[in-house]
Amino acid sequence: MEWQAALALMLGTLFALMLIGVPVAFGFLGVNLLGAWIFLGGEAGLGQLVRNSVGSISSFSLTPIPLFVLMGEVLFHTGLAYRAIEAIERLITRLPGRLSVVAVLGGTTFASLSGSTIANTAMMGGTLLPEMLRRGYHPTLAMGPIMAVGGIAMLIPPSALAVMLGSLAGISIGQLLIGGILPGLVMSIGFLGYVILRCRAHPELAPVDAQDGPAIVGWARWWPFLRDVVPLLGIFVAVVGSMLAGWASPTESAAIGALASVVATMAYRALTLHALFKALMETARISVIILFVLVASTTFSQLLSFSGATSGLLGLITELELSPVMLVVGMLLLLLVLGCVIDQVSMMMITLPFFMPLASAAGIDPVWLGVMMLIAMEMGLLTPPFGLLLMVMQSVAPAHIRLPQIYAAATPFLVIELIVLGLIFTVPWLAVGLPRLMS
Repeated sequence: MEWQAALALMLGTLFALMLIGVPVAFGFLGVNLLGAWIFLGGEAGLGQLVRNSVGSISSFSLTPIPLFVLMGEVLFHTGLAYRAIEAIERLITRLPGRLSVVAVLGGTTFASLSGSTIANTAMMGGTLLPEMLRRGYHPTLAMGPIMAVGGIAMLIPPSALAVMLGSLAGISIGQLLIGGILPGLVMSIGFLGYVILRCRAHPELAPVDAQDGPAIVGWARWWPFLRDVVPLLGIFVAVVGSMLAGWASPTESAAIGALASVVATMAYRALTLHALFKALMETARISVIILFVLVASTTFSQLLSFSGATSGLLGLITELELSPVMLVVGMLLLLLVLGCVIDQVSMMMITLPFFMPLASAAGIDPVWLGVMMLIAMEMGLLTPPFGLLLMVMQSVAPAHIRLPQIYAAATPFLVIELIVLGLIFTVPWLAVGLPRLMS
């Protein structure tokens, strides 16, 4: 079979299954079974598919995924994350859009402790959104910062999605995790600047009342921050610092973070058997989903390669003689378009089998490309009509908030993320500077 026919068969079947509502992972499984039967030789091909599937998740490099997920789940279900948000709120004085500023700072803090964008958005939405709307905040400044900062969890370690991307793309997981720190912080600073400037220009968007400044001052104001935030940030420092210093691999640093999270909850006397059980069950559920997707994606890539589709498409694009810059621009544009209609895991599964051979042939820095891919996929969380965080916000927002309002709230922050993506594109050091220190 010609490579064009093989590619059309594999992708056509996949999109047909997705169109009729088959879950993405099961859609890939169906395509893999079909491809194994055709390209690997019937029953023998199915046996090889099973062996390939087992091998794809037997790698020790995947161990950080459940450990990073466990970090966030333990802090979430024991309530320590909520205490940290309250401590940060007490520190912020009469800034314009005070609660929106708290949302950005609190969300960034929780992103450094949890690799889950959904948990980040759901927690911030449930904690701050009702109060912001009650005080008369405009929906753009109430919902927008919460949704935007939720996506930062994809960039700042611990990030389960970054581990997944590194594993699928063959990028150093440690360097990819470290590479997302500066872009994530730049993005958070951009959100803060927008909120403060917008509220200064239009104070009516975020009314100030007597509750917008804590009545207590001095030690009583700072003590909750020192007690409930600084020790938790120590977990982030331990995870990132051990990787930066070369003392621990990503797997070992993830184990340090998971153990530190459990010890911290015990020290705060917040760990109960019920909370631990819920955290472990949620960790197991999320990890199984991710590993199932990894199996489907890896075998799909192998079948594309074995059928000749990958090499054929690579040769076709090579003949166009595109520069590396044009290749990267084309990849990012495709991800931005795909982000409007499918989720981030599906985007990786569909594009990586083609992107990484092209990037390797063109000599593109894989860490730089990986960080920009994470940002582009993060933008997909906020792009209508199927942005995942848009749906999460709809589930926690009051009934009178309509979906068009949620779309409008996300738009200014999407522009900021696009600017940050352009900044990383033009100043690669922001993505590769810290990883090079590791080397």
